[in-house]
Amino acid sequence: MTTATETSGFSAEFLSSILSDENFHPAEPRSIEDTGLSITFVEALVCKFLLVVGSASGRGISKQICLPFGALEGVYQSLRSRQILVHTGSAPLSDYNYTLTEQGRERAQSFSEACAYVGPAPVPLMDYVLSVEAQTIRAESPQRDQLQKAFEGISVDQNMFESLGPAINSGAGMFLYGAPGNGKSTLAKRITMCFGQQIWVPHAVIEDGQIIKVYDAAYHEPVEEKEHSLLKSAEFDRRWVRIRRPTVVVGGEMTMDTLEIRHDPRSNVSEAPLQMKSNCGCLLVDDFGRQRIEPAELLNRWIVPLENRHDFLTLSTGKKIQVPFEQLIIFSTNLEPADLVDEAFLRRIPYKIEIGNPSLEEYHDLFKIYSKMFECEYRENVVNYLLETHYRAANRPMRRCHPRDLLGQIRNHCAYNGLPLEMRPDYFDRVVKSYFTVVINK
Repeated sequence: MTTATETSGFSAEFLSSILSDENFHPAEPRSIEDTGLSITFVEALVCKFLLVVGSASGRGISKQICLPFGALEGVYQSLRSRQILVHTGSAPLSDYNYTLTEQGRERAQSFSEACAYVGPAPVPLMDYVLSVEAQTIRAESPQRDQLQKAFEGISVDQNMFESLGPAINSGAGMFLYGAPGNGKSTLAKRITMCFGQQIWVPHAVIEDGQIIKVYDAAYHEPVEEKEHSLLKSAEFDRRWVRIRRPTVVVGGEMTMDTLEIRHDPRSNVSEAPLQMKSNCGCLLVDDFGRQRIEPAELLNRWIVPLENRHDFLTLSTGKKIQVPFEQLIIFSTNLEPADLVDEAFLRRIPYKIEIGNPSLEEYHDLFKIYSKMFECEYRENVVNYLLETHYRAANRPMRRCHPRDLLGQIRNHCAYNGLPLEMRPDYFDRVVKSYFTVVINK
């Protein structure tokens, strides 16, 4: 049976959309040839969709597989002439409802057994590569104003802010290290917000007849149409989704498998690895050094991509493909970077920024921030009591997470007992017994 193939090149429409404008914008294809997909593949996608839903209008099929209705009219006519589809009635706007014939159902079942993918049509791999190069995060150089806006609502020490600025501006990788609970993960997530431009990602890409799903609702946040109203009337290729620059966070669950194309042999559909989903955004390796893979393994896997800004992945067919490695990589760790990886790896992550404990002034500022969040009155004398009784007397270090966590426990205590939420010394005396004893003095 013939499977899907794609053109080795890319459409003139696609290239012109890049060259004609500073911002990348996927132009709507005017024909099947413009999609870079074979007629056989598009016919298979139409048949598999009808096998699932039973019956749909021509425009309904167009909407689901994200190809223009005008480009699909010839496909519908061809399938009808070969008695694979039949009309079941008229639909609005000079359209028809379609269903599969008996022969069509057999054909669709055969297509589905070869590849169970049903959804938005994929884009050729080369089109995806060009889109990443056009939208790379390194093309932007955030300055002080963007950083200040991104870090609104959180407390950032001025000296640390001055260190973060050039690192973020460079677009290169960085280590954020220091004691746990000081906001390394929070900072890393805010860093992506410094890069304000939205980007386009495809639902899926195709290469060598293999479909790789790229768009992932767990990491990619679509942009509402009202946020880019200038594009409301502009035609665009619906195989692409406009999203905010992604922040992909991976922690202790990270394995070598998550860094490779994952293929499902039953459906014959593949899933893009984490670094591919984070292209044009940030990839945060949280709690680095505590993953299920050794740091040295990650070093060996990423040392070449970090240097050359591209990665090599293997399809289920055994074919090697080259994809962009274009993201800001952030390693967040409680350990000293030099204790985790060797000099060769550290050289490719040029910025190492220590996230230290908050100062006394910042600790009070954090209580002010979270008091507003929890809607209770900030009382400086109570915070001073907390510091004197439960920090200095116990020789306990301050952490940036403490104000939020302690107020959270006080809120729960007050809610349980039907008491008004307020900062009182006896409330802090109660909650520190459970919080600090387990978390800090272990």
